[in-house]
Amino acid sequence: MYQVRRNQLKGYLCTMLGAILWGSSGTAGKALFETGMTPFELVQIRLTLSTMLMALCLGIFSRGLFKIRLKDIGYFLIFGGIAMAMVQSTYFYAISKIQVAAAILLQYLAPILVAIYSACFWKERLTAAKLIALVLSFGGCYLVVGGYDVQLLQMNILGIVGGLGAAVSAAGYTLLGERGMHRYKPSTVLFYAMAFGSLTWHIIYPPFHYAVAGFSLYQWKWLLYIAVMGTIIPFGLYFTGINYIRSTRAIITATLEPISAGVMAFFFLGEAMESLQILGGMVVVGAIVLLQTQREHDEMTPELIRARKS
Repeated sequence: MYQVRRNQLKGYLCTMLGAILWGSSGTAGKALFETGMTPFELVQIRLTLSTMLMALCLGIFSRGLFKIRLKDIGYFLIFGGIAMAMVQSTYFYAISKIQVAAAILLQYLAPILVAIYSACFWKERLTAAKLIALVLSFGGCYLVVGGYDVQLLQMNILGIVGGLGAAVSAAGYTLLGERGMHRYKPSTVLFYAMAFGSLTWHIIYPPFHYAVAGFSLYQWKWLLYIAVMGTIIPFGLYFTGINYIRSTRAIITATLEPISAGVMAFFFLGEAMESLQILGGMVVVGAIVLLQTQREHDEMTPELIRARKS
């Protein structure tokens, strides 16, 4: 019993630290945007650096994790080249336009969208608790984006669209990622997702733009931070946490991300959300906790398991 509790504590601590680091990457990204860097430059460099560093680590410690089946290349093209590329770009675009915490909270609509998809296509039960969570999440996001203030809403419209795009992209990334986890180790799935995402951004954006852009040492310092401390390490901590606690509890714990991002943005960037936006954020986090707790109690029927693997 003592060992079980100790492992659970490790799981929660790993997940919490990962969420805080994810939140810090948003703040670091906003700091880079204030130096003149664009979200698309940041996404291209983040995916490229993360891929290179992961390739180095896997090459030294776990070369076997590079192996994938030829028939799965199409899957990774969609998962990494579309889903990963889109979730990264919409996420940072939203951060460049609105408050860091608000952008991340909008992205956290993804679990709600996943629940809707699961109910429609995977035959998960749509219980009263889930319906309440859905209503609360949309009501909370209405407050987060400033729907109560027409001027605030109009000013943030592009950022809101970016945040909603991040939610849709993250939902697709989650659903596709779950399918990949049935076939490969998390490190393999993450590496190829980032690799194909990087390939996409070298096609749709000037390739190797960062090599001639003349970024300063200050900018490269934050870029390296985002690649290592905001991408590779938090994903590693999150997957480690899942090994000790159920994935549902890990997802709930990860809602610390927008909270930590808001605190860091307040102290380092001077960003502050209005009281109604903060209330909306609390409602969104509460809805996610309610939704995931409810899903934890759902029975995994054979039909649902087959649907998720297909």
